[in-house]
Amino acid sequence: MLPYWRLSAYYFFYFAFIGAFSPYFSLYLKSLEFSAWDIGVLMSLLQVMRVVAPNVWGWLAERTGARMPIVRLASAASLAGFLGFFFAESFAGVFAAMTALAFFWGAALPLVESVTLTHLGSQTARYGNIRLWGSIGFIAAVLACGYLLDVAPLRSLLWVSAGLLAGILLASIAMPEAAPARHAADRQRLREIVRRPEVTALLAACFFMSAAHGALYVFYSIFLVTSGYSKSAVGWLWTLGVVAEIGVFLYMPALLAALSVRAILLASFAAAVLRFLMIGWGVDWWWILVPAQLLHGATFGAYHAAAVAAVNNWFPGRHQARGQALYSSVSFGAGGMVGGLASGYAWDAIGPAPTYTLSSALAIVGFVLVWRGLPGRAPAPVQ
Repeated sequence: MLPYWRLSAYYFFYFAFIGAFSPYFSLYLKSLEFSAWDIGVLMSLLQVMRVVAPNVWGWLAERTGARMPIVRLASAASLAGFLGFFFAESFAGVFAAMTALAFFWGAALPLVESVTLTHLGSQTARYGNIRLWGSIGFIAAVLACGYLLDVAPLRSLLWVSAGLLAGILLASIAMPEAAPARHAADRQRLREIVRRPEVTALLAACFFMSAAHGALYVFYSIFLVTSGYSKSAVGWLWTLGVVAEIGVFLYMPALLAALSVRAILLASFAAAVLRFLMIGWGVDWWWILVPAQLLHGATFGAYHAAAVAAVNNWFPGRHQARGQALYSSVSFGAGGMVGGLASGYAWDAIGPAPTYTLSSALAIVGFVLVWRGLPGRAPAPVQ
């Protein structure tokens, strides 16, 4: 039987931590009087480690055949690393704590995605029904923290985040292992799969999509607060995006049945181009920001679900964990790192609106890569 609730619990706590940490930790760093460049560097460490860590842990999981013990170790170590923030206020101290957190925290999700897809077997279209609990966790955390930080000091964010990391650890202990099924492609080398033109095109496009989101994840909350929005309003705007994401996840089985992965990805990249222009130049008008946030359902929800489905199809059997790790490293890792660092430099050099225009340009590059590199039909599995 599918361990639906135990899988869902992990996603709930994992993305609840993101909901507490990602929108507000940059505000905490700003309260420590770090510059925009310093904040960009520190927040990008999460992405830097996602370049390295998923591949290290994915390789180890492939060699040992055990994924959940690694996830539990990574969950415990990321909590231990986070505790360093309670004692560090200098750049060097926060850098060290962020590095420790990022190396272990970034290792777990690709392995959990692999375990989830193994449990689902031929029912991969139901992935969105499990993943939506991550979106619910994000909403709960981002709203609660928004109201909390309107009345409590920013340092209280550390206690909330540590509690959610403890929840991730408990959920990982409860999640059962799932042995990947044997597949005819097991005899192939990983690089033979990666060299397929459509695989290379998708990974490159995912890099640019994550890079395009760099300014959003690092500076969106700062942009809103400095533009006069309250922290609770910031929470509600983040929530709108994730509500749209949940709607997409609920309808993803029908979308995948009706449309090709290529069509879904093209629509997602086009939405990203529009969304970042709206944010950059329309921050003073809430009626522009609201639809811009609703586009998150396309720029993350539909995009991510389609990309995961393609990667799962292209990296079957024993390659599944490495395939998800590679997707995470190239997109959220390398792409997120470049996007975070570039936005950290551009924010002071050219200003917020041009920085978000740069995000739109990166999304255009991703659109072209999908348009030219992916077949019109659903991704063919590796034979």
